[in-house]
Amino acid sequence: MSNMDMAHMDMDMGDGHMMHMGNLKRKFWVSLILTIPVILMSPMMGMTLPFQLIFPGSDWVVAVLGTILFFYGGGAFFSGAKAELEMKRPAMMTLIAMGIGVAYVYSIYAVIANNLFHVTPTVNNFFWELSTLIVIMLLGHWIEMNTVMNAGSAVEALGKLLPQEAHVQDAQGNITDVKLSDLQIGETVVIRAGEQIPADAKILSGTSDVNESLVTGESKAVKKTTDDTLIGGAVNGTGTLTATVTGTGDSGYLAQVMKLISDAKNAKSKSENLADRVAGWLFYAALFAGILAFIVWLTVANLAVALPVAVAVFVIACPHALGLAVPLVVSRSTALAAQNGLLIRNRNAMEQVNQLKFALMDKTGTLTMGEFKVNHLVSLTADLDEQAVLQHLANLESGSSHPLATGILTAAKAKGLTVTAASDTHQETGLGQFGTIDGTTYGVVSVNYLDQKHLTYDHDQFTQFAAEGNSISYLLAGDQVLGLVAQGDQIKPAAKTLVTSLKRQGITPVMLTGDNQETANKVAASVGITEVQARLLPEDKERLVQEYQQKGKVLFIGDGVNDAPSLARADIGMAIGSGTDVAIESADIILVSSDPGDVIQFLDLARATHRKMTENLWWGAGYNLIAIPLAAGVLAPIGFMLNPMLGAVVMSLSTIIVAINAMTLKIKAVPTE
Repeated sequence: MSNMDMAHMDMDMGDGHMMHMGNLKRKFWVSLILTIPVILMSPMMGMTLPFQLIFPGSDWVVAVLGTILFFYGGGAFFSGAKAELEMKRPAMMTLIAMGIGVAYVYSIYAVIANNLFHVTPTVNNFFWELSTLIVIMLLGHWIEMNTVMNAGSAVEALGKLLPQEAHVQDAQGNITDVKLSDLQIGETVVIRAGEQIPADAKILSGTSDVNESLVTGESKAVKKTTDDTLIGGAVNGTGTLTATVTGTGDSGYLAQVMKLISDAKNAKSKSENLADRVAGWLFYAALFAGILAFIVWLTVANLAVALPVAVAVFVIACPHALGLAVPLVVSRSTALAAQNGLLIRNRNAMEQVNQLKFALMDKTGTLTMGEFKVNHLVSLTADLDEQAVLQHLANLESGSSHPLATGILTAAKAKGLTVTAASDTHQETGLGQFGTIDGTTYGVVSVNYLDQKHLTYDHDQFTQFAAEGNSISYLLAGDQVLGLVAQGDQIKPAAKTLVTSLKRQGITPVMLTGDNQETANKVAASVGITEVQARLLPEDKERLVQEYQQKGKVLFIGDGVNDAPSLARADIGMAIGSGTDVAIESADIILVSSDPGDVIQFLDLARATHRKMTENLWWGAGYNLIAIPLAAGVLAPIGFMLNPMLGAVVMSLSTIIVAINAMTLKIKAVPTE
């Protein structure tokens, strides 16, 4: 398991001020416990309720509890407000700090005035508002932090299924049970029928059906055999597997995903920034209205009238509902996404969806299965027969995990060839793989390489094989073309549905691929794409992303390997296939199950999330927009001042509406053709 403890993460409490996750949880519960007696013993907005407990000295008890709450629970908000003010950008923390600061100072004044000086009429205190605001704001930030945990709920469940021990087999075949924490990469483990797989591994021998549903969301068991990869936490079926450990602890798949989720907490979405801006506007509005109300009432009445009115304005601006508006929606949205195989690394991406104009996507592994089958194997020299060509290709590709390499190795295995890795292997990105075999340097290259080097090849033969939808690779020795292999791929079932859905949403699908033009055109035509760019290097794709960005927002969908620059450059980078390091580093969204149909779900969820955030911000701010001027006495000339009871009811109703609205967020099923 990863050493990242989800209970000890930090969260941003306001432009750089960090609150420890454990502290946040503890502060909330302690503040909640202190708030209960405060609510029972203090009036709400000056109004005593039937259930409240008032006795001689209760004001002093409330003052003591309120003071502890103010400094213990509210301290983080003042630190956040300080950071915002230093940046000259007052926002949520400043608004909260103003509300609880004014409420506390005035409430202490009220307790002293009422109990020591016995002023008449008595001065109302705001300890009820102070305590509830602190608790609700801490709850909102705790919910926001728990968003990280909700996003990882599916993979956390996987982590809980990891066994306590692994069966390690030594070179002599002896099996010893060792603690999972002591398991090392490179060790051989035996996974018996029905057991949980202890770590990421590669199968050495055995065949079984493996249940990876907690990772991919797919309930169907996946057949696994020699050289296939296993994910730690998946459940083995009826067969016994022997495998080499490839990842444990921080290097395992689960740890990578946990790191991904941990990183996500620091990415504040635009709507969260919008919530901060709304809070900033309310801060200025309340400050202006409060000062103006104080001056006006001091002029037309006296200090005894002006001061309570100004304080009421500052306190009534407390953003109870606003503090929950975004965290509740984000929490619900991220949990829904995780349940449906979507891991959101950067929530900013969700804010870009409504402006999307183009969806650029890779072909292999995105629109197609990425499982290549050798359809044609041709020797172009008398010195090598077809089997020798395949042997050389397999030797060159033995260390590669590229889909084309996998197809070649599968064909070599089917022919019974013994693969011996070439030495001094190196790759020229987008062009080919090179290495030394028996003292001679060979290469397996694309047609782009042949054209760049002006090497001779049969163009008619290339066109014929490519027109069938094949990806074609050539075997070289120096400048001599020795042979070729043509491999075919299958289109993913949901690819056409994705393209159709994008068009319906006004998003233009564009296919970018390093493959040849003929194959690209055939795949594009099959799924309904008319804009195709082929024979591209990774830097070409990134350049095209930038060119399309000149026309509008761009979504890029790729496999997270050669597409890393484009994933990072696009407004939304979406990686098909979650197990690669580069996907975690470069993409904003990870599609765990590698299903193009999940792109549709993400777009629908992102739009619904943005809509709910906007609605909640209006509900949260709407109360303040109405209540602040009424509390300031704007309608006093016609005999109306905001009734404390009405203000309390509307404030509570606004908070309830925000919570209910967030919980109604749902994710749509993927439409079928």
